[in-house]
Amino acid sequence: MSAASDHALRSWLDRRVGVWQRLASLASRLMRARATGVAEAIEMAEGYRGVARDLALARRVMPAGRTRTGLESLYANLHASLHRPPHHWRSDFRRLLRDDVPGIMRSIRPQLVWVTMLMALSAAAGAWLVNTYPELIGLMASEEMIERVEDGGLWTDDLLNVVPSSVLSIGILANNIAVTLFAFALGVLFGLGTFYLIAINGFMLGAVFAFTAQHDLALRLFNFVVAHGLVEMSVICIAGAAGVGLGEALVRPREQSRREAFQAASARIGKLLVPCALLLVGCGFIEGYISPDPTFPLSSRVVIGVGYWLLMVALLRGDLVGRAAQTR
Repeated sequence: MSAASDHALRSWLDRRVGVWQRLASLASRLMRARATGVAEAIEMAEGYRGVARDLALARRVMPAGRTRTGLESLYANLHASLHRPPHHWRSDFRRLLRDDVPGIMRSIRPQLVWVTMLMALSAAAGAWLVNTYPELIGLMASEEMIERVEDGGLWTDDLLNVVPSSVLSIGILANNIAVTLFAFALGVLFGLGTFYLIAINGFMLGAVFAFTAQHDLALRLFNFVVAHGLVEMSVICIAGAAGVGLGEALVRPREQSRREAFQAASARIGKLLVPCALLLVGCGFIEGYISPDPTFPLSSRVVIGVGYWLLMVALLRGDLVGRAAQTR
């Protein structure tokens, strides 16, 4: 009687394969999007109860079979789909800026200090090297840039005559985001890749300013970069600090494995890329429409640059959406 009963149960489970496949497909789709109607939600709930019953039967009649393993995986997926919290992008975005970003900024504050110091020291080293050996500017600037400066002008003078502001802004935005992503992603090389990218950017910045100063054009270059450069360089340093945080998770995983520590750090620190991208959109707009426009005086550019930098600080502190509660 027991053998006949087990055979009947196995036959029942075999006939349920199509239902399981349908539920697996539905669960996979609903993890990425909402249900298209009430019928799908009801099907998921009833299917969840049915799979729980099928799993109990499979554990009884085929405890070591692949059917049991597959049902356990399906049951876990259905459970995750049904019990996941609702997503409201507006409240999630507000929570990100109010709670997550300020907390992450506090956690990477030491890394940010070191990355900023690295950027400043690299800029000083680049300036010293070009002042001492002017011919080395050829390693960091193109021949066209060098010839333009030696002729008494800057490579930025005729930008608006070459491309429209909208096209220029998009190109600058894409480049800035690429540099920021590289500064973050290169942290996977135990932080060494991020250190290299930050150092080379600071070195080139100092070298170019030193070279233009030799031809009495440093003030004109400052006039071009001040409106967007404060936030742009700050965002690159923040992305670099986030990349160093990734590298530190690999170097010192503590009680976790390196894989687990890296996954946790990338999921947490990676949230910083959202406000960084938003800030770079503003930088691209300023650099495309304001920085190359000679009608804007230096005082206006300084006000725009400092004001936008203060806006960045307020955004990263959570002040724009209500500062996160401080925890002891």
